[in-house]
Amino acid sequence: MSEKCRLPAEWEPQDAVLLTWPHALGDWADIARVEAVFLAIADAVCNHQRLLIACADPAQRKHIMQALIDQGTDPQQCHCLLAASNDSWVRDHGPITLYENGRAKLCDFTFNGWGKYPADLDNALSRQLYHQQAFGQTALTSVALTFEGGNLDSDGAGTVLVGQRCLFHKSRNPELNKTEIRNRLCQTLGIDRLLEIRQGQISGDDTDGHIDMLARFCDPQTIVHSTCKETDDADYQPLLALKSELQQLRTTSGQPYILRALPAPEKHFDSRGQRLPASYANFLIINGAVLVPQYNDPADQPALELLASCFPGRQMIAIDCRALIEQFGSLHCVTMQLPAGTLPSLMVKNS
Repeated sequence: MSEKCRLPAEWEPQDAVLLTWPHALGDWADIARVEAVFLAIADAVCNHQRLLIACADPAQRKHIMQALIDQGTDPQQCHCLLAASNDSWVRDHGPITLYENGRAKLCDFTFNGWGKYPADLDNALSRQLYHQQAFGQTALTSVALTFEGGNLDSDGAGTVLVGQRCLFHKSRNPELNKTEIRNRLCQTLGIDRLLEIRQGQISGDDTDGHIDMLARFCDPQTIVHSTCKETDDADYQPLLALKSELQQLRTTSGQPYILRALPAPEKHFDSRGQRLPASYANFLIINGAVLVPQYNDPADQPALELLASCFPGRQMIAIDCRALIEQFGSLHCVTMQLPAGTLPSLMVKNS
């Protein structure tokens, strides 16, 4: 790994979490239900660190701040800025932070709505925030590569997990071959080892196989992964193959990774009978805590306990994410951490 460039792990110290607040012009069928999830995430984050919110207009900014105050969230921890958006999946349209010569730097990759949905506003959101000095003096660089943060998980020491199917999907960078895509990604983010995961499937996930639904680092030696318990489930064999593939991986010292199997949630469907992507791998690590998606499912508590054992000393915070999976994503998908050194030390107070 380059000594000058490093992609931090999610468990490293953070300045804030970024949210793109849902609005009526997006795809959410029930804004009230999904906003309740965002308010729960906001409160959990603000108890541990700052929160940066991209909101659609001044009226929504006023509404958000009042809702936060009404639920007892410290408004001094929140900073709302205006930035137009198509949707709320900030993990994929928000900036990815790396450290270059010890200083934070924001990388703004191209986002094309996974090649499926309108994304012109989302693709411009990080630059909108940057031009409003949301990140202070931290540099933002546009990267000529279509890539999403949901398909990236770093151990902080140069090794990164990615989903191969998504990385090389024809809807992302059709003008580039696999070697060119690998080289651009690794050179941009200072990646030393790119572990391309070929196996795994979470039905309902329409991102073409993001890694944050399948397997995540808990520390440089430990990976948690999704499982499926029903042999007749369409996800059973792909997730069994995922486990086998992870067993073949080695750390930089040549040792097998410690693998921890996340419990399997029940099948969840929407009102049309469409399978929804319930995954416990879609958790968010923040300062001193882990936000864990919950689905009113028998596996919710076992998932909390498993992750608590993987993150000793961190508080486990349960977040009901049933409204999120109705739009085929979950908790990690609607959040983006901003590592320490990203934001100015004093943020301008909300108007």
